[in-house]
Amino acid sequence: MTLLYPLQSLAAHPPRLSPAYRSTVKRAPQKPLIPIRQTLSELTGPVYGHETVRANDNDLTIQHKGEPLGERIIVHGHVFDEDGRGVPNTLVELWQANACGRYVHVVDQHPAPLDPNFTGAGRAQTDASGYYRFVTIKPGAYPWGNHHNAWRPAHIHFSVFGHSFISRLVTQMYFPGDPLFPFDPIFNSVTDDKARARMISSFDLENTQPEWALCYRFNIVLRGRNATPMENKT
Repeated sequence: MTLLYPLQSLAAHPPRLSPAYRSTVKRAPQKPLIPIRQTLSELTGPVYGHETVRANDNDLTIQHKGEPLGERIIVHGHVFDEDGRGVPNTLVELWQANACGRYVHVVDQHPAPLDPNFTGAGRAQTDASGYYRFVTIKPGAYPWGNHHNAWRPAHIHFSVFGHSFISRLVTQMYFPGDPLFPFDPIFNSVTDDKARARMISSFDLENTQPEWALCYRFNIVLRGRNATPMENKT
């Protein structure tokens, strides 16, 4: 038995070759891709990491002895399928730069300070309705060398694992009103305006906690006409 997911929603995702995003010129395939049917064992194989999610892995502000510097925020939402149904028991990971725009990674040599109380990574598992929630710090913009005076808008990377090891999707969440949107080749590699807007979170006053943290809602749609653009899809 073999299965193949529908290809109609692929139009929402950025092309593998986006010349303004310079690194895609070297890594984009030079020949048309050949869809390979996935076997039942690939689609229903062992899950990855779900069983090791701890109670506080979704709060990036309490992972160290002290509290990290920056603006505390809540990021929450649902993981939906193409029909708007919540997807339960989905492993959601995030990683991000700190409030100064620097990652805890040896390759990141941006001359901005590291925060000893902020590692920038967290995990959560969706509940029965597909809901997830994180507490973190709003990341800063940072330079990335793609072109002259290139800066990435503030963003958070999301990784979503399904019910088999190979079903992993990766996207980025942006913040509303960022002035760097028009100048970012990665954000603009998604050519459809409506699809691009689905990568921007919405400010959620109702779930903001007074005197503690602002809140942003970011729903992730896995496929279909309202799919969230993904980095690893074509």
